Amino acid sequence: MNLSYRHILAAAMIAVGGTMTAQTLNSAYFTDEYTFRHTMNPAYGNEDNYVSVPALGNINVKMQGNYGLGDILFDNPTPGGKRLTTFMHPDISVSDALGGLGTGNNRVLADVNMTVLSAGFKAFGGYNTVELNTRVNVGTSLPYGLFEFAKNIGNNNYDIGDININTQAFAELAFGHSRQINEKLRVGAKLKFLFGAGRADLRMKGMKAELASDKKWIVSGQAEANVSMSGFTYISEMKDYESEGAGQYEAINDIDIDGAGLAGFGMAVDLGGVYKINDDWTVSASLIDLGFISWSSNARAVNAADKFEFDGFHDVAVSSSKGDKLDDISDGYADQITDFINLKDQGDTGGRTTGIGATLNFGAEYTLPVYKKVKFGALSTTRIRGAYSWTEGRISANYTPLKWLDGGVNFAVNSFAASMGWVLNIHPKGYNFFIGMDHILGKTAKGVCVPLSSNAHVALGMNITW
Repeated sequence: MNLSYRHILAAAMIAVGGTMTAQTLNSAYFTDEYTFRHTMNPAYGNEDNYVSVPALGNINVKMQGNYGLGDILFDNPTPGGKRLTTFMHPDISVSDALGGLGTGNNRVLADVNMTVLSAGFKAFGGYNTVELNTRVNVGTSLPYGLFEFAKNIGNNNYDIGDININTQAFAELAFGHSRQINEKLRVGAKLKFLFGAGRADLRMKGMKAELASDKKWIVSGQAEANVSMSGFTYISEMKDYESEGAGQYEAINDIDIDGAGLAGFGMAVDLGGVYKINDDWTVSASLIDLGFISWSSNARAVNAADKFEFDGFHDVAVSSSKGDKLDDISDGYADQITDFINLKDQGDTGGRTTGIGATLNFGAEYTLPVYKKVKFGALSTTRIRGAYSWTEGRISANYTPLKWLDGGVNFAVNSFAASMGWVLNIHPKGYNFFIGMDHILGKTAKGVCVPLSSNAHVALGMNITW
């Protein structure tokens, strides 16, 4: 199978590339009968035993960031021009093009978690869970200087900064157990076995650009790519230096994946506790995904030279009246991104070990003394994952009007944006269905149905209970 890493990087640059951690539905943290509450705190159990509907028990897709398509794509200001264009169109001012971007790091993170099969049951003096999940995590962190360099070519020197792009995919087999220690304290833990499908990291440090001649730049900095995936190899080609008589250099142009298989193995643990202070107040804490994956190989590439020539980024139209696809963006930027990162194959350097990113949760729940069906909660969440770390505070109001129906609404502020969330949990005898969002989907780009904001989330699932 032949894939183009250039297109992946191009998509990431314009925020089409995603971002997706063992994502959970934080809106349901204080929903008592939410079947998968143990994924956020392993101390939580359920009143009922359950088994998930295969591949439909828990589907969770989340995207979050501080910039999105709405900051990159614009209506074409040229009369008769194509309907959408990028921020680099010459008729779009620098202030308009860069106005929606943060002056620090611009990040987009995406997490996809699908439960293949899961079960929960009462035994061994407590509540037990068994899960088989597939997970995909993607993160991009792009400095303001990169967008400024791409758009505002009026300066002679640019301090671009650091660029980070990461993606990993793995499956996990998890075994959990929780039990009541006394009337006030309940604890739980999970042991997870991780089976790595692949991981890729691109880091570019201290990138700078200096004008050398008309539309020619000298780019400097350290760039490194590490890819751990079964059957993965880089494809290189010889290129001519722009300067006449300077000769040729070798650079990566594409990648090849020959087959697929297990690329790594690891382990992780979840730990949690819930403490009931009195009839009205309950506090809780958990540490999720503390673990690692040991990869059996690592295809490494570094920039071919500390300094190299680059002829800059160029505007690429996105769609036309004929309905061209948004994917054409990555086609247009592919060669430009390849030339900018300027990587040279170093071969397989052997195995490596990486963390998967841990999450800390702290919760406090208050039940109205005069009306037990209403509860209020406050949840603090911290994701620890290097350049892709984030924090969030969420307050919620939860209501249980019927024994088989509960849910709630909530408001959150995190490292990227403020958001509204909700959850609906339907659980009559023998069946459970839930649906919710930590961030309500906003406007989408016309004709392509992609969110203009990078903040969007949906979680849903169906389970059999008894």
